[in-house]
Amino acid sequence: MAKYQRNGQSTIEKSQTLNMQLELPMAELIAGACDSIEALCGEIGRRIMLAVMQREIELKTGRWGQQQNYRHGKQKGYVVYAGRKLALERPRLRHPQSGEVPLESYKAFRSDGKMQRAVARRVLRNCSMRNYEGALDDCLQGYGIKRSSVSRHFKATTTQELKELLERPVPKELLALLIDGKYFPKQCVIVALGIDKEGRKHVLGLWEGATENATVVKGLLEDLVARGLDPQHKLLVVMDGGKALRKAVDQVFGSQALVQRCRVHKQRNVVEHLPEEKQGQAIWRLRAAWSKANPKDAEKELHAIVRWLDGISPMAARSLREGLEETLTLQKLGINARLAHCLSSTNMIESCFSHSGSMTQRVKHWRDGRMVLRWAAATLRHAEKGFRRVRGFEHLAQLEEALSDSESILNAA
Repeated sequence: MAKYQRNGQSTIEKSQTLNMQLELPMAELIAGACDSIEALCGEIGRRIMLAVMQREIELKTGRWGQQQNYRHGKQKGYVVYAGRKLALERPRLRHPQSGEVPLESYKAFRSDGKMQRAVARRVLRNCSMRNYEGALDDCLQGYGIKRSSVSRHFKATTTQELKELLERPVPKELLALLIDGKYFPKQCVIVALGIDKEGRKHVLGLWEGATENATVVKGLLEDLVARGLDPQHKLLVVMDGGKALRKAVDQVFGSQALVQRCRVHKQRNVVEHLPEEKQGQAIWRLRAAWSKANPKDAEKELHAIVRWLDGISPMAARSLREGLEETLTLQKLGINARLAHCLSSTNMIESCFSHSGSMTQRVKHWRDGRMVLRWAAATLRHAEKGFRRVRGFEHLAQLEEALSDSESILNAA
């Protein structure tokens, strides 16, 4: 059953159906097996499109002697089918006074967005633009699949995805905001990920710069505020311990932000200063300290680790000492251990980019920051389709209550 909509009105009655009859050469199909069947399916698809356009013309023409429009020959055109442009002769229709009557079915079949989305799906699944043509089945003769065309289609669709990502409003009632940077060649992209009361994750925005500096992070946060994020609402902010990020959060949110330092980044920063034979011991001692439910016991153990590190690497001890208390914010708020483990790092952002290495490894030349943003947006939007609720989401009401009464809770801790 075919349906076409324009300005909210149906141009083809919903009860209309399209009947086609095809004679299939059984012997040839059996002898050719899969190749012949695939070629036949491609040809059937092309015939169905032509039949739909012919049916639309019949309905728009009307009965003999009462015609509102008239057939006007054919013209060379194309439709998008199986990830390529397929040439065909489209029928034409004219009105005696107003001239050419457009066919809605033809417009739908040749939509540029279909081609661009087909290209984006394959490129984001590790099909290079150079090899795109060879990745398509040869069941149809088409065009628009050379690497230059594929590149233009991919650029168009990722530009649109970036625009949508940077302009969509920030969801209301966020409880947590995760901030982290992803380094591309010569560029750094700062990403913000939000978690709402239901435990659903939302990619909020991204900002590009040379490094994770305060100006870049502040620009991202101010953009989020302009799109609906309330800076006066209590919020848990999970981020790396970089001073630039901390400064930007203070400037935008002030005391309304409760900072949880990312334990993965903190552990990495400490371990990188240690000799290889001491790294394993440092990791299990840090994890054991952070796993303690009582924040005072955890803080006591962390200070003991600082003293142990002083005798091995003063720089490692200094790295752990800096922002040590902020690695225990979730324990001080009394958050459930399962939820606290999920919110104690920015791994959710790392996970979004976990496949970006394989996606971008074929990119030989990064032209500018705009290109970096387009690829980052495409990666994030692709990851967003598979988002699930955070582990321990059933305890988010506990986090909301703790945030509203955070001053008394932290003072008591």
